Amino acid sequence: MKNIVKTLFILILFFYFTGCGDKWLDDPVSTTIILPNQVWNDEVMVVGLLCNYYDRLPVNYNLLNYARMAELDEACHSDNNYMDLKTYSWDSWSLWEYSLIRDINLAIEGVATSTVFTDKLKEEYTAEFRFLRAYVYFEMVKRMGGVPIITKQLIYDYSGDPSYLAYARNTEAQVYDFIASECDEIKDQLGNETTKDRANKYAALALKCRAMLYAGSIAKYNNLLPVPITTPGEEVGIPASRSAGYYQAAVDAAKEIINDGQYSLYRKHSNPQQNFYDAFTQTVNNSDFILQISYNMTKRQSFPYYNIIKSVREDNLEGSKINPSLNLVEAFEYLDGSPGIMKGVGDGTEAGQANWIFYDEIDDIFDNKDPRLYGTVVYPGNMLKGKDTQIQAGVYEWDGTKYVRYESKQFGSLHTDGKLLTGLGGPMRTEKEVSNNGFYIKKWIDETPFSSARATGSNVKWPLFRYGEVLLNAGEAAFELGGAENIAFALECFNDIRDRAGMPDLDETTLTFDKIVNERRIELAFEDHRLWDMKRWRLAHVIWNGVATNPDATLYALYGYRIVDAEHPERDGKYVYDKFPAPNFIAPRFFQLGNYYSEISQSVLDNNPKIVKNPFH
Repeated sequence: MKNIVKTLFILILFFYFTGCGDKWLDDPVSTTIILPNQVWNDEVMVVGLLCNYYDRLPVNYNLLNYARMAELDEACHSDNNYMDLKTYSWDSWSLWEYSLIRDINLAIEGVATSTVFTDKLKEEYTAEFRFLRAYVYFEMVKRMGGVPIITKQLIYDYSGDPSYLAYARNTEAQVYDFIASECDEIKDQLGNETTKDRANKYAALALKCRAMLYAGSIAKYNNLLPVPITTPGEEVGIPASRSAGYYQAAVDAAKEIINDGQYSLYRKHSNPQQNFYDAFTQTVNNSDFILQISYNMTKRQSFPYYNIIKSVREDNLEGSKINPSLNLVEAFEYLDGSPGIMKGVGDGTEAGQANWIFYDEIDDIFDNKDPRLYGTVVYPGNMLKGKDTQIQAGVYEWDGTKYVRYESKQFGSLHTDGKLLTGLGGPMRTEKEVSNNGFYIKKWIDETPFSSARATGSNVKWPLFRYGEVLLNAGEAAFELGGAENIAFALECFNDIRDRAGMPDLDETTLTFDKIVNERRIELAFEDHRLWDMKRWRLAHVIWNGVATNPDATLYALYGYRIVDAEHPERDGKYVYDKFPAPNFIAPRFFQLGNYYSEISQSVLDNNPKIVKNPFH
């Protein structure tokens, strides 16, 4: 993938390889351009094109495009990005990526003309290009609904009538069906058995599994809305009758991955807390990763540079950008399976102090939480790079009648008793590049020395598909199908995930839809699944309804304070916590029905009169 180093300038030439009609392209002795027959008969050049196309795969966010991690409810952004987002525009998440589709179609046709490649090599390259095309179509359909399915180059004949190049939108179901059929046809033709950087059989199965789960969810939950979101031609909306078939296809694809035994959950550390953290930072030969974006000594990623907590920086000019919300932290259950709501917290008011629990240590409030929290979030008392992260907001001091709060804008400041006031890691209410809500991201933060320093970077990888997601997809699809056999299989999937995390097993009475929603939220946090899950379940407009009093639509902070109280020595030196709306959070999240399908741009509509608009736009 990104570690395949090859010239990328080749791509621009391909726009002119076909349909130009100019004889200069046929010049066999040209020294200024690369001719088609040179490309399609050279493995290095074809691999270079694959590298380019992998690099161009659409994303919402990843390690290089992390700011959007703060656009929903997983996190805040310390520079106020997305903190004043009053609503989502109609074109949020829009994608109409036909330039990449055309380039892939050209490559598929070009490989077929090779006079050098063996039939087997042609088959493998063609299958890999088709995988990339199916991936792009999935990224479009989950955003836009049905889009035109184009599987060949569209070449203008200069007749003066370009209407034959205008394709109508396929139905949403047809696009999902196309993705499934492509994955089925190519899965046994793909090579790459020994790499995770390029698609192999299991990547195709993982794509099919994910896509079929999405299609099944839309078929079911869209039709449970009071007024389903549809268009007359079914460019948007899938008949409810198709949900079971899609769910079954998701289960079947997942079982093929599971039964082949090539992948498993990462279990190299006996401590489940450290194991979950290592699963995303110790990614060499990681059995969980199926297809990944790789980085190496020459191609590094800068996620730790921009997101390392201030108290453990290494020659950083920036940092602490993405800060997990208390909403996410409270989604992590307790070890006994009870809800993860933090215990004994105030609300920042004097009256709220009556709810305080006085904790001996600053991290005691997080005791008995799901071990995955440790690997996902830096919370007070959590170590990073072997150092105390020193997250403390301030002190509460007894003045003889009440507790008075003291905070500082100086990192590592001391109180009048000579002990810590505000820690090197904050939090602080209004400062930038420090958490404003009390937490920092730990997932993806590399502990390798100098991985967060300037001009160094990290080689931690990003999973496009991993085994843990396959288990979650399979478990959910089986749960939706119902029946004793399917429920038993669903429990196997979810309990494998929970056992790795150190959490108790679920059974027939505790495996519920709400449990599935929460399990995906915490296991897949910061992996670009939350938005798409809430959309396919048609929950986004309910959870993020724009109402400030809705605890799901507003993001919250948790600040820890040291108690200074000579009059009550049993409390002196203890720690208390206050919960309140995140200080820089301006407006509650507001997702409207028109956001389920993104707006098709006016330029697309103007250029192709056969394209119909999405609902509400």
